[in-house]
Amino acid sequence: MSAPEPLLRLDAVSVRFGERTALDAVDLEVAEHETVCVLGPSGSGKSTLLRVVAGLRRADAGRVLLSGRDQSGVPVHRRGLGLMFQDHQLFPQRDVGRNVAFGLRMRRVGRAESDRTVAELLDLVGLPGAERRAIAALSGGEQQRVALARALAPQPRLLMLDEPLGQLDRSLRERLVIELRQLFARLGTTVLAVTHDQGEAFALADRVVVMRDGKIAQAGTPLEVWQRPASEFVARFLGFDNVVAATVHGEAADTPWGKVPVPAGSAQGPCRLLVRPAGVRLAPVPDGLPCTVLARTFRGDHVSVLLRPEAPGDGARPGDGPQLEAACALRDVPEEGARVGVAFAAEEVVVLRGEL
Repeated sequence: MSAPEPLLRLDAVSVRFGERTALDAVDLEVAEHETVCVLGPSGSGKSTLLRVVAGLRRADAGRVLLSGRDQSGVPVHRRGLGLMFQDHQLFPQRDVGRNVAFGLRMRRVGRAESDRTVAELLDLVGLPGAERRAIAALSGGEQQRVALARALAPQPRLLMLDEPLGQLDRSLRERLVIELRQLFARLGTTVLAVTHDQGEAFALADRVVVMRDGKIAQAGTPLEVWQRPASEFVARFLGFDNVVAATVHGEAADTPWGKVPVPAGSAQGPCRLLVRPAGVRLAPVPDGLPCTVLARTFRGDHVSVLLRPEAPGDGARPGDGPQLEAACALRDVPEEGARVGVAFAAEEVVVLRGEL
């Protein structure tokens, strides 16, 4: 039996702004009821991708298909999409109820049905009975909920989010992203979102797409991308800095830090090697690579410890290896200036084959 047609498919989509290529022959599929988050640094093409799907920007090459139908020439309002932007774009002169009902009125939905839908959605997003409240009287988080209710009201086949939580403080963002994931699962909503916030994307998405220079650098589940970055670029974009040149022989790699174990079955030969901070284990000095603790940074559930490898046989001189970051439990954190040994855990080591 053939696989079902994806709700959204981008087929070799390219967009150019003068001499600059914003999207370079991008292929992407989003299945029905799936939440896909597109990540990338500024200028990577993620917002351009969203605008092309919405019909706000024409592709210079390639096709955008929704439910198998080419959207070339189909205007924004006929694509059946819900759009929610970072600044919410609510109508300040209208109350909450009339903001949420905007798309329903455009579709000429009757007053009674519209009122019922608005009430249901406001209850769903945690603002029951807020129809008559003024937009100016709402907090940032409440405005975000109204914008979401307005985007969901016409029952779009694809909900598109552009940095939806970017203007909110961190604690509110973390709470709302959990609520959004639960809401989308309950409604069966198909979502395409773009964000620069890795934590937001990994908490919200069924699948994460990392972009670089108009191309997809890696796509996979949050766990796949986090555990096995495809390249040094992806690893460093995710915040991993323990990356060095190495050569794999058997089940170990020669590195500037000495021998580092690698997972069984790793590709052999020259590579770039990532050791996630969780794989840098502190031990007594005689039992590992001697290092000096340079700095400690509290990260909430752990402490990031910056280490400087020492020259063999002399704790007073720095060695040739680059600095290392280790993740330590709060109770195990050494003092700054302390000498420690370092051992490496193979399950936290990734052999990188992609380009920088």
